[in-house]
Amino acid sequence: MSQRIQPLALIILALVIGSFVAASAYAKGPRKPFGPAVIQKISKKELMVDNRMGDKLKFKPGKEVPVSGEGKTSWDDLKRGDWVIVTWELFDKPRIAYEVEVVPEKKEAGEDL
Repeated sequence: MSQRIQPLALIILALVIGSFVAASAYAKGPRKPFGPAVIQKISKKELMVDNRMGDKLKFKPGKEVPVSGEGKTSWDDLKRGDWVIVTWELFDKPRIAYEVEVVPEKKEAGEDL
């Protein structure tokens, strides 16, 4: 009987440890993208973007924010009017930008193509 219990106990232990690892990884919050959105205001300390659907969000830059796309490589390259996708964590207060991807300008609805 104890030979049957040992494998079962190992399986239960593995499941418990796995759930703790998953919970601790999720505790910080899942990273999610916001955008595409146009930069309305940018400074060394803050980025304000508007997705043109009623959502305007402010982000603080993370320690080292990777910036990519459209020839941009750093926070200093970003300027008002750039279209971006910002990766952030849902539970951050204040919101922190962990990654910024510059994307081609989004065409507005009703604009001639």
